[in-house]
Amino acid sequence: MRVYVPLTLPGLAEAHETGELGTGPFVAYAVTPALREWYSSDDIEELEYAALGRAALASLRLLAVDPDAARRRVVVAVDVADGAATADPDRGPEPSALGEVRVAGAVRLAKAASVHVDADDAEAAVGAAAGALEAADGGDDDARFVVDEAEDHELLWYATQEIPHLVGLA
Repeated sequence: MRVYVPLTLPGLAEAHETGELGTGPFVAYAVTPALREWYSSDDIEELEYAALGRAALASLRLLAVDPDAARRRVVVAVDVADGAATADPDRGPEPSALGEVRVAGAVRLAKAASVHVDADDAEAAVGAAAGALEAADGGDDDARFVVDEAEDHELLWYATQEIPHLVGLA
């Protein structure tokens, strides 16, 4: 099963240093039954893209509580055994939990398929969105617009060999 792990650049640097994602259990995003129902598509690529988008929003939430992190969303795509990630059937239909899964234990970063990171030119929009997230969650339409503007920026695809460059170690 492919899962999408939300991080920040400091979180990616830590994973690179330790060689592991999470300590278990940790939250990731995947194509769950609730996400399939919400997205109403049978196209697996579209569903995977939706799960990636949910993880990007979770990365934005991590940025909102870490003002020192670079304002770039980070998502690591990794394949785990089918039983290693489970969705909570009680939370599945909740809008905030769409696609959310719990990964039972740490996952070796070497198992990652790819890394997805905002481009430099997205930093201003992502920073503004991180600052507006709480208001957007509270129903503020102007703040929701700011968050949506950050979501308009596509995450760039990187090979795992590029992680040292992304975290400034190369």
